[in-house]
Amino acid sequence: MRIEQLEYLSAVTQHGSLRRASERLHVSQPALSEAVSKLERELGVDLLDRHRSGARISRQGRTLLSHMDEVLAAVGRLRAAAGEERTTTRPVRLGTVTAATSALLAPALSRLGTATPRTVVELVTLTSDQVAEGVRDGSLDLGLVNLLDGDDAPADLEARLLVEGRPVVVLPADHPLAARPEIDVDALRAEAFVMMRHGYLMHRVAHRLFGGTPPLVCHSTDGAELAKTLVADGVGLTLLPDYSVESDPLLRAGALVVRPVAGDRTRLGLTLLNRPGARAAAPAHELATALEDGARAREARGGLSVAGSGG
Repeated sequence: MRIEQLEYLSAVTQHGSLRRASERLHVSQPALSEAVSKLERELGVDLLDRHRSGARISRQGRTLLSHMDEVLAAVGRLRAAAGEERTTTRPVRLGTVTAATSALLAPALSRLGTATPRTVVELVTLTSDQVAEGVRDGSLDLGLVNLLDGDDAPADLEARLLVEGRPVVVLPADHPLAARPEIDVDALRAEAFVMMRHGYLMHRVAHRLFGGTPPLVCHSTDGAELAKTLVADGVGLTLLPDYSVESDPLLRAGALVVRPVAGDRTRLGLTLLNRPGARAAAPAHELATALEDGARAREARGGLSVAGSGG
């Protein structure tokens, strides 16, 4: 017995004749008729009453029809489950304003690899607006954006605050300002500066901090990773959220230190975005859960001690 034989018989019952069933299934009528005949011989019953005007389900066929429908329904569930399993191999696309969220991302990816070893995550670095748009149109499964205190999350997206923090100055460990417990704006303005490009939240933070008088030498870059590399190479200083520097290899290696800005009370938040009501694939849901659990664990251990790190 083959599944298509049951499907053929069901189609004949549904459409009322071998001819219409063959047209709907895109199978030749002789082939369909022969498949049903083989099933009849195997079961030892006449499933169809064949007449010149066409074929109809027989009395014996109607008796067995409910059992056949149960088999076909079970096959449908099996195929659906197999289809869902295949989707787990599709990369989970996470849009992020910066790849420098290793304090949360690295543990989350490690946990995801343990829970679903075949899952691949694609990290896409974009501006906050681009991340939100990607989540909105479905090209991204999840998004991580930075929000400034007082900013509203996109109204049409579900937003979950993961981490709160503040801007910190990132500078080489051997820089003269590294000896200070905090750095005032005038001292920062006097140094060469690496600015985030327009569209990133830290671009807004820097402009707010410097007012109408930015540093005389002000470079521009797309993301925190390159900014930290430029700082480590002595090109200039930069401002980043404290949580984007936490656990960074350059910080752990002693190449960089971070210091708070004197008198600054700016608060930032790393926020997870997804589409409300969307049925997330299992790996995307697992990644979101891992990020949330990581954020809670970070809060429990107190996060980054800015004033003393690297000093």
